[in-house]
Amino acid sequence: QVQLVESGGGLVQAGGSLGLSCAASGPTFSLYTMGWFRQPPGKEREFVGSINWSAGSTYYVDSVKGRFTISKDNAKNTVYLQMNSLKSEDTAVYYCAARLTRFGRYNYWGQGTQVTVSS
Repeated sequence: QVQLVESGGGLVQAGGSLGLSCAASGPTFSLYTMGWFRQPPGKEREFVGSINWSAGSTYYVDSVKGRFTISKDNAKNTVYLQMNSLKSEDTAVYYCAARLTRFGRYNYWGQGTQVTVSS
């Protein structure tokens, strides 16, 4: 079983920056994609972006493109989400997730970390 632990959430002013980390443990060699999701208050969980575990290619939803950057450090089994130019609508619980295949559902999830952007 792959285990994921997020860290780095907190309170930040609008326009500011915040970085999240997601440390993976277990059989990480089996991972194909790492993703970031978020769940705003009172809303459904939504996809933010993803990174290919080996190739490093990334994908972002339009709402965060140009502001958020996903990166990885395979030696540390860690994925990062750097968030810049934060807006109040970025307030959410952020989750990292891991998938064993190129497509399909995510198999493993972290516990989530709160990000609050004050306006």
